[in-house]
Amino acid sequence: MTDSEAPEKPQETAPAGPAAEAPPPPAWLTRLARHSFALLALLGLLLWLPGILSLPALDRDESRFAQSSRQMVESGDVVDIRFGHVPRYKKPVGIYWLQAASTKLAGLFPSNHGRDDQIWTYRLPSLLGAIAASWLTVWCALAVAGAETAFLAGLLMLGTVLLTAEATIATTDAVVLACVLAVQGVLLRLYRAARDTDFPPPPTRTVMWGWAAVGFGILVKFPIVPGVALASLIGLTAWDFWERRRNRKAPAETPAEKSAEKSAEKPAQKPAQKPAETPAETPTPTPTPTEPPVWAWLSVLKSWRGITLVLLLILPWLVAITIQSQGMFFEESLGNDFAAKMAGGQESHGGWPGYYLLLSAASFWPAILFVLPGVVAGISRRTEPAIRFLLAWAGSWWLVVELVPTKLPHYVIHAYPALAILTAMFVLNPQAARFQTPARWIAIAQFVIGAGLMTAVLILAPRTFGEGAGWQVFWPLYAAAGAGACMAVTALVLAMLRKPLPAVVLGFVSVLVFAPALTAYVGPRLDQLWISERLKTMVEAARRPNDAPPALAGYQEPSLVFALGKDVVLADGKGAAEASARAGGLALVEDESRGDFLARLAELQADAKEVNELTGINYSRGRKVHVIVYRVAPVRN
Repeated sequence: MTDSEAPEKPQETAPAGPAAEAPPPPAWLTRLARHSFALLALLGLLLWLPGILSLPALDRDESRFAQSSRQMVESGDVVDIRFGHVPRYKKPVGIYWLQAASTKLAGLFPSNHGRDDQIWTYRLPSLLGAIAASWLTVWCALAVAGAETAFLAGLLMLGTVLLTAEATIATTDAVVLACVLAVQGVLLRLYRAARDTDFPPPPTRTVMWGWAAVGFGILVKFPIVPGVALASLIGLTAWDFWERRRNRKAPAETPAEKSAEKSAEKPAQKPAQKPAETPAETPTPTPTPTEPPVWAWLSVLKSWRGITLVLLLILPWLVAITIQSQGMFFEESLGNDFAAKMAGGQESHGGWPGYYLLLSAASFWPAILFVLPGVVAGISRRTEPAIRFLLAWAGSWWLVVELVPTKLPHYVIHAYPALAILTAMFVLNPQAARFQTPARWIAIAQFVIGAGLMTAVLILAPRTFGEGAGWQVFWPLYAAAGAGACMAVTALVLAMLRKPLPAVVLGFVSVLVFAPALTAYVGPRLDQLWISERLKTMVEAARRPNDAPPALAGYQEPSLVFALGKDVVLADGKGAAEASARAGGLALVEDESRGDFLARLAELQADAKEVNELTGINYSRGRKVHVIVYRVAPVRN
């Protein structure tokens, strides 16, 4: 059927021709592709390690994950999850296991002295997960194109601003992305093998590794890994069903129309239709009703064995936490956290559909320069099974996250690898397609916006949130901003001159300048933002040997709990006064709680003396705060 359509729409249904006519990749890229995994790991370390080692603990999710993992290290309890003295049942246990294990291993080195209070040790799983995600992007791309395209796809994914952010902080998303890619790579191979007889099916062992990735993904962040796979399968099945229905109608009419035209043009040749060949041909449509359904290829998923493996991986902990929490885990994680995200914008993180499209200029930078042209080129080759899978993967998940009321920047990252593969294919083999010209100019505009934002943040952030350091501190920032901006502009010019591969290389080099400068040099100098680090320094300077844990009133961000330890007292103004007066010690009181704090101290006849104070910006709430450190004398009664 598709062969009959090929002469009518050569640009859309003849992908083999353009692929065969594509120019060979440059020799230097072929040599690099032979060592793609080692190179991507090295580039990932250069890009992400400076920020991992330099940035203080961030609010709020990173500090919550890190503190809960820290308490797992201290308690040795690998079942329960706690933040301070309260349960934390929003996410499953997988990421806490990984962060606790990485901190334990880091503590074996003499330079670390067994410490568990350094945030970088909890970020190591994110670093490894992001490197694995770039590797698995290569693996997925190898099911579609050659080694050079696969390496380029991994490079494009590795260099995105969004993956750089997720690789640098101690959260779940980089690890979850690796699990998603492991599953999607298996599904891509199974689908292509079912639709393309020349492509070999993956071995059973590979399929079972995909199921294992589903199980571990559930343990890290329940709905995402099976959710991405399910969205892709639904989108792909609907597309195949619609395509089959459309093709079934069109080819069925064309032979009848041709025979009708012939009989109308030559009525004298009717006796020539005596042979009984036409009745013999009429039974030929009989195979059509027995045509397998479009979802028949899913039978090769080894479903029962796979589901059994998933249950073996997740049930032991689920049973243990259900018993220990008396069912509270499911109530909190599914009934509160997940349901709240589906029902509305949780924690003021709402947004309208189109949020991720607007955000992509920055989050998918610098690859965004060729993403939209790559998608347009992919749509023109949508009859290829592998290309169709990539489009269904990216499009279905993007649609899901745009429709979910809660909007966080990282939700869309699971669609990026498919887009990176399509982009890499376009970069190495640019093809003319419908709407390619407007797509190209929109992508250029997106790239300009992203480059402008990166340059502006590098220059303006220290002046806005720093402590007013002089020229001697800021000149390296201006040099980095200038170098990064020059390379971004050069990449832009090369793209406009239709030299996509050099443009991609220069775009990646520019992010290699921007990202470490932001995370390792600018970030630690934004003193107005690092309230918890500054308070920790004040507490350590004022603490006495017999002091009780500090009491916190008003400013109680998770980063401060991570900085001071799980035993801090979290209370309102009156509660902080009572706790500090009872045992004596330090109290950290924000201005909004100060009146209640001092009034309760007066009732208790307790003495308090101001030790220190600071002013900063609570970026989690978007407002300035003023915190005073008090020393409270214990009340004998």
